[in-house]
Amino acid sequence: MMVIAMARKFRRHPELVRLGDKWRKPKSRTNKIRKKLKGRKLMPTIGYGSCKAEKNMHPSGLFEVMVSNAKELEKIDKNKECARILVSVGRKKKMEIVKAAEKMKIKVLNPRKIIENKKSGDKTQIPPKDLKNSASKPVEIESKNKN
Repeated sequence: MMVIAMARKFRRHPELVRLGDKWRKPKSRTNKIRKKLKGRKLMPTIGYGSCKAEKNMHPSGLFEVMVSNAKELEKIDKNKECARILVSVGRKKKMEIVKAAEKMKIKVLNPRKIIENKKSGDKTQIPPKDLKNSASKPVEIESKNKN
């Protein structure tokens, strides 16, 4: 089963974009979009919705199942479902869940790769890529008032 992305992005009326870009139904009695006049923006309707079989499906084509321990992985059907580890789960339990998922060949949507430090033996988490690249470097600022 394939997940088809929504083709249209519905935006708020151009005059009210200053209030935010998220869709809000126009309510004014003179609004041309609300009246559905020819050549105007389209309003979202029920016809733009996805089919029932694809609702709440991850873009990978699998349904998400929230997991808080390794035992809950046994209930997952690896062909139809994938695991998402709850935010409240600690690092030790996350490691157990990820290892158990690898053995059962279940896809985990939010694994934190944990590596062992060869020198000290303690375990550290690899930071996400976007945080690694955005590390600020010291920048020298020249002052205008040099005396």
